[in-house]
Amino acid sequence: MSHVATDTNWAVREFADAELGDERRTKRLVELANVLGQHPTAALPEACGDGGMLKAAYRFFDNDAIEAQDMLQSHVESTYRRLDQVSLVLAVQDTTEVNWTGHPATQGLGPLGHTACQGLLVHTTLALTPERVPLGLLAQQVWARDPNEVGKRARRKQLPISQKESQKWLHSLDAVFTARDSCPTTRLVSVGDREADVYDVLAAARPAGVDLLIRASWDRCVGGPEHYVWATVEVQSVLAHLLLKVPRRGPQAARDATLALRFCPLTLCPPRHRQREGLPAVTLWAVQVQEVDPPTDVTPIEWLLLTTVAAETVDDAIERVQWYSCRWGIEVWHRVLKSGCRIEERQLASGERLQRCLTLYSVIAWRIFYATMLARAVPEMPCSVLLDLDEWQALYCAIYHCPTPPEEPPSLDQAVRWIAQLGGFVGRRRRDQPGTETLWRGFQHLMDLTKMYRIMRPQPP
Repeated sequence: MSHVATDTNWAVREFADAELGDERRTKRLVELANVLGQHPTAALPEACGDGGMLKAAYRFFDNDAIEAQDMLQSHVESTYRRLDQVSLVLAVQDTTEVNWTGHPATQGLGPLGHTACQGLLVHTTLALTPERVPLGLLAQQVWARDPNEVGKRARRKQLPISQKESQKWLHSLDAVFTARDSCPTTRLVSVGDREADVYDVLAAARPAGVDLLIRASWDRCVGGPEHYVWATVEVQSVLAHLLLKVPRRGPQAARDATLALRFCPLTLCPPRHRQREGLPAVTLWAVQVQEVDPPTDVTPIEWLLLTTVAAETVDDAIERVQWYSCRWGIEVWHRVLKSGCRIEERQLASGERLQRCLTLYSVIAWRIFYATMLARAVPEMPCSVLLDLDEWQALYCAIYHCPTPPEEPPSLDQAVRWIAQLGGFVGRRRRDQPGTETLWRGFQHLMDLTKMYRIMRPQPP
């Protein structure tokens, strides 16, 4: 892709190395990422702008020779390059439902949590720094449930994990192993919620440099006088209190929560009903936090975390809690994908076509989230780390109503605030931070400004 690699825009960086069986397909993928990324909330006809590009988009998504995983792999390799620059990465994994019930003619969908709803399940592994900057996707699994298997929960307990949806956690862990191989100086911690409390995951052999941090769901048997996980932790003394900022969730406003902290080592015993498999015992650390005096109208925070990273001191345990709190980042990415990129409003004829579309918009959603959090983590960096030359120059000229931009780019923090301003962000106080919603609206306006800037600017002699 040397003829494309001379371009410097983000779509080239993320997709130019995609191996789709034909170089023209890769070039089309880069073009679509660039075009659709300019108007992430728009319907395909509006985003494409003309009939030729719209027809090309439909042909691309309809092409059964193109695998969604091959599209994603180029972005994953670009993510590795970002991982290689940091010492610690949290590989947060989670599942979300993408609901296309409103499009009953679409083939290849399956039942969701409610059998009347139809769509796809999406399990994504998102790489985050401890400062909550999303570095990119490491893996994504997309599937439709078999309607014939609905209601057969008891039978599923007898199946090996390879035949259950629980295998998604092991698939994600394999992706983390691959990332570690590609970035040998980066330490990775696989982070999962209560659904990830699967013994096969906890007992899986891991290479050096890969650890686990999982919220416990099952009160498993442990070696020791209390015999069970929760009882073992509850007898520990509260050794500290910490303050955790809880983001807004639906109607619940953001708040500060005071948490009581306990921690201890423990050894999990293999499940009794799987004794014949010869599973090993697992030694790890338990870290528990319980909210003190929570407001009456909210669900209090109570986490019991299991981790393979030693928590020998109060500072260690507090750090593990802070790592787990970064898991909220993948929920923000889900919101950007659904509300910002309106993935559930995309209308294509089959689940396979929707998967290709979903993969592309997953990376577009990452870029919007990345811009938001990068500006908070490293505000003093030049905005050229995120924006192309034409983009930041067009942005500056639009904000200052002047024809000539400065020679040096403004800071990343300033540029992101300007982009959010285009999207309706007011920010009366300096400490006010733009969110993803105003930012994705601002990106759309910026792309229109950049197009006009390219047309109107004088050409170099």
